[in-house]
Amino acid sequence: MIISASRRTDIPAYYSDWFYNRIKERFVLTRNPMNFHQVSKISLDPDVVDGIVFWTKNPIPMLDRLGELENYMYYFQFTITPYGKDIEPNLPSKSDKILPAFKRLSSVIGADRVIWRYDPILISEKYPVDCHIRAFEKIAKELRDYTRKVTISFIDADYRCVKNKIKELGLLDFPYETQVELSSQLAEIAHSYGLVIDTCAEKMDLQKYGIEHAQCIDGKLLMKLLGYNLNVCKDKMQRLECGCVTSVDIGMYNTCRNGCYYCYANYSNNTIEGNFAKRNPLSPLISGEIDKNDKITDREIKSCRNTQTQLSLNLFGADSQPLTFRN
Repeated sequence: MIISASRRTDIPAYYSDWFYNRIKERFVLTRNPMNFHQVSKISLDPDVVDGIVFWTKNPIPMLDRLGELENYMYYFQFTITPYGKDIEPNLPSKSDKILPAFKRLSSVIGADRVIWRYDPILISEKYPVDCHIRAFEKIAKELRDYTRKVTISFIDADYRCVKNKIKELGLLDFPYETQVELSSQLAEIAHSYGLVIDTCAEKMDLQKYGIEHAQCIDGKLLMKLLGYNLNVCKDKMQRLECGCVTSVDIGMYNTCRNGCYYCYANYSNNTIEGNFAKRNPLSPLISGEIDKNDKITDREIKSCRNTQTQLSLNLFGADSQPLTFRN
């Protein structure tokens, strides 16, 4: 099993104490987003957790305690954009805090395990195409020794909560042709600094620019890091364009306080503040407590490890063995 921590909220930034307590207790409770009182109990035993993928814009609260994760394989999806507090109002300074945190994290766990996300890309008078080209190169230059890959995507305004929030940003038209041209220029920059570049859940085919489709929950990367095969398959609960393999998300919508205007995981500031106020680092739930109306079900959790065939250590070299994937 792979744990996603989390597409729904920034656990490293706001719930790191809670997460470390869950690691210590070896289980977590999560509410069904579609049925509040339906609760799953998920084992976090190292014997069944094949990997953890953290999603964050600020891992600083986690950094001093990474040793507590020594029994787990994990990596970070770490978003750094050029946006200011007009779009990402509650993030610390990128130059003073976030970029140094990226470098520190990479220095501890290795560049393979910290993936830079430059997403979502949006266009406005303040953030035109030229701004993205300059900012992307500046960040790439800073991070070239601290990551192996950058993932890009473009803003998706199809989510109702996103559509409502971005009205006041004055976004400009961002046609397909402009997206492709910008992608080609970002690819040229990324490659010049030795970085692989891919896209997250985008339909467009950019292979001729050396841009692949991403697996953000990446079975191949985890197998490389673990040194053995995993029986994993595409996550059918995600969008068709999403390349992620199946994972279990332990976060909760409307709990992230970053306040990003483009975020699809939050739709009510009052709900966010209410959920955050109910947080208890000792609770098995990320927010609140179990009550009499909740029904807790043990979710069947098992390792995806394939013990029959060991991976070659040079997974992506000439002598690599085939990966084990299920469609």
